Amino acid sequence: MHPAPSVILFSTLSGLGFGLLAFLGFGIPQPTGFSAFIWFFSAYALAVGGLISSTFHLGHPERALKAFKQWRSSWLSREGICAVAALLVMGLYASAAIFFATPLPVIGVIGAVLSILTVFTTAMIYTQIKTVPRWHNITTPAMFLSICIAGGALLAGQAAIAIPLLIVAALAQLAHWIIGDKALAQSGTTMATATGLGDRGTVRAFEPPHTGTNYLLKEFVYVIGRKHAAKLRIMSMALMVIIPIVFLALTQLDSVSGSTDHILAGLAVLSHLVGVFTARWLFFAQAEHVVGLYYGKR
Repeated sequence: MHPAPSVILFSTLSGLGFGLLAFLGFGIPQPTGFSAFIWFFSAYALAVGGLISSTFHLGHPERALKAFKQWRSSWLSREGICAVAALLVMGLYASAAIFFATPLPVIGVIGAVLSILTVFTTAMIYTQIKTVPRWHNITTPAMFLSICIAGGALLAGQAAIAIPLLIVAALAQLAHWIIGDKALAQSGTTMATATGLGDRGTVRAFEPPHTGTNYLLKEFVYVIGRKHAAKLRIMSMALMVIIPIVFLALTQLDSVSGSTDHILAGLAVLSHLVGVFTARWLFFAQAEHVVGLYYGKR
């Protein structure tokens, strides 16, 4: 599918933002006063910034509120409800910590759970799409959730927790790539099954449906070369996991302290952010929508 920048930004920023909110809700760390303001401002800037960026891809942003009415059947609606609920609950928790120096553990846990549920519902929007076999499997929510939690630990400054969580996120991302690469072929979807003409012989396209481009080609058919994809996978894994782990490991050494420690932690966060953005670009660029079969692109 065509990797729209606004959707990639949403997927990247909101996941990290809600991951940080989850850790703050669980009291890891548990700041108060002005320190709490800085922590929650950072988390809300990422989460809300990601949500706002997602509206840029809507054909009619003014109709976004209508999505909340379809919560019984739509994961997009459930995502919106969970996001708003998480932000409101965590806003109450943040207010108590900032203005009254009184963390509310029960409220924090509820907000943390809602934050994680928001990321899960985001993942399920893509997982439910059967016409994109690469997404339609358990590795999609596993990848989204593991990166969200690992990124949250990293942003929360929990180096000892973040390192193993980053490794888990790397394994989930690798599983998504390995299983995804075989998904379209294993789905059994071909030109023959799509047209229902397979029992009459070999089915092939006689000529393209039309000579020009159209909405389907722009939005659902995007082909990236294997060499470029391999390079980007290595780059994303290095930036998202390996480099942050190296920086975090250095912060754990006794010889590193003070301002150097904060610089390394900041570089780890920046590297992780760029790595997740790269991986999410690939997530959309490599999505093999079955409609590509009709245009000879698969």
